[in-house]
Amino acid sequence: MKYEFPVIIENGLGEKLIFRSSVMEGGEEKLIVENFVHPGAGPIMHTHLQQDEELFVVSGEMTYQIMGEEPVVARAGDKALFKRGVPHKFWNSGSTELNCTGYIKPAHSIIFFLSAIFEAQKKSGKPQPEFFDGAYLIHRYKSEYDMPEMPFLLRK
Repeated sequence: MKYEFPVIIENGLGEKLIFRSSVMEGGEEKLIVENFVHPGAGPIMHTHLQQDEELFVVSGEMTYQIMGEEPVVARAGDKALFKRGVPHKFWNSGSTELNCTGYIKPAHSIIFFLSAIFEAQKKSGKPQPEFFDGAYLIHRYKSEYDMPEMPFLLRK
């Protein structure tokens, strides 16, 4: 699916994600992204099964965690690389808005998937997507994404 950039999505819970552009790199589409995250907000534990994600902290403070490891604090100038298949989460652990730039590679369906997840979060008013929407999306995209903290029955 082709998009006109920028594509801006918000979840109503303090996360705004801007897909700035797309470039080809090594035969794969690489999405250039920017996010703005309110204090205390951030995505739940999730896994990109087929994509690498890297975030560079422009301003603010981000704490990130790889599942099973201790949290790590990143500040302006720091970066975090989340390799494909590795469950991770991050949140704004500071008192001001967190701003990061970075990329997701390869793009696959990430714009559609995250747009749908953000809409499901708006419906539920919580970081967990609305039940039916969350179950559908995780089932539909089970070869690309996982959310290990979502209830087992919802994921299956």
